[in-house]
Amino acid sequence: MKLLIKNGRVVDPSQDLDDTRDVLIVEGKIAKIDASIPEAGAQVLQAVGRVIAPGFIDMHVHLREPGYEDKETIRTGCAAAAAGGFTSICCMPNTNPVNDSRAVTEYILARAREEGAVNVYAIGAITRGSQGDLLSEIGDLRAGGCVAISDDGKPVSNALIMRRALEYAGMWKMPVIDHCEDLNLAENGVMHEGYYSTVLGLKGIPGMSEDVMVQRNILIASATGQHVHIAHLSTAGAIAAVREAKRRGVHITCEVAPHHFALTDKDVSSYDTSTKMKPPLRSEEDRQALLAALKDGTVDCIATDHAPHTYDEKNVEYDYAPFGIVGLETAVSLSLDRLVHSGLISMTRLVGLLSTNPARILGLKGKGSLRIGSDADVTLLNPQRKITVDADRFRSKGRNTPFNGWKLKGAPAATIVAGKIVWQE
Repeated sequence: MKLLIKNGRVVDPSQDLDDTRDVLIVEGKIAKIDASIPEAGAQVLQAVGRVIAPGFIDMHVHLREPGYEDKETIRTGCAAAAAGGFTSICCMPNTNPVNDSRAVTEYILARAREEGAVNVYAIGAITRGSQGDLLSEIGDLRAGGCVAISDDGKPVSNALIMRRALEYAGMWKMPVIDHCEDLNLAENGVMHEGYYSTVLGLKGIPGMSEDVMVQRNILIASATGQHVHIAHLSTAGAIAAVREAKRRGVHITCEVAPHHFALTDKDVSSYDTSTKMKPPLRSEEDRQALLAALKDGTVDCIATDHAPHTYDEKNVEYDYAPFGIVGLETAVSLSLDRLVHSGLISMTRLVGLLSTNPARILGLKGKGSLRIGSDADVTLLNPQRKITVDADRFRSKGRNTPFNGWKLKGAPAATIVAGKIVWQE
């Protein structure tokens, strides 16, 4: 039950640590970090040229089980997470039945313990059936194991419901995660409203549909003093609003998805339905605003919004395809290639975005750090490894990615959960 990771670059923002060290794991916990640790009967994993980081956490994943096992299962989703370098994932409640009760939460977590290669945390629905009308039993969801609440792809349109959700969730120090979209302004659009939607003849979703809801949530969070987390932020206007709210001390955090900092609405020109997601791919101006926010600290974390669909569902006209792409097996490489190797952010900042900050936002004890006594969840990175994205080799059931064939620099090297190597390059 001993694992010794030797001669790697340990990057841990929680300890302000960035140095070549050995890491000793004993009985699933971090036991020692030092310049040189004797092997003393431990299994040895050489990490020369590798980055040793606290296990990465994806706080926005669709595992689809129960109810949509044709798209993904807990087993395949966890396998994809491990291959993507994630030691923990948080599953959204849009299952069938919706995870709006303690019974469903406990079922998901039990299945994850049986089937999952990585840690699974549940996010419960804000409202019953995610219909936006009546609050779920938030206390029961918390007691069942939920770490946050969200109606996921459905915005909480009723401001009073959103206020009550923040107030109740605040009693258990749970963040309320909101998909920010004014559905009246979005008006059944399928891509970002702008030059390319006009040229392509596709109905657009204006950026202000996101901006309006972000501003509303900021007002409610400010009035209640409670924690709101903005899912998959995508517009320059929303970024500016969050930045200003943080400056004023509002309890607000936010995430950005890799597809939004790597692609724009121009990429929809192929009519490839793998470019259809919500929020939609935005303009280059919006993308640049996201990059600036990743650099200056406005963005708290990177999350994939991993949303697998079947081939048949996506193999239709653009208007009729479901929203969503897979992301667990591409997020880390995209982040290394486009953010770190481009010089935009440091390796330490990336580890914070993918590990330390998600653990802090969700209150995950023992996660997001390599401190002595912490859970031995570790992500090893090979920053120099060159890969070509091949959707046919994904562990996920989903193949709906716009990044198929992309050549990227940097990739996961190994994923360790509770001291056990669950995936290795």
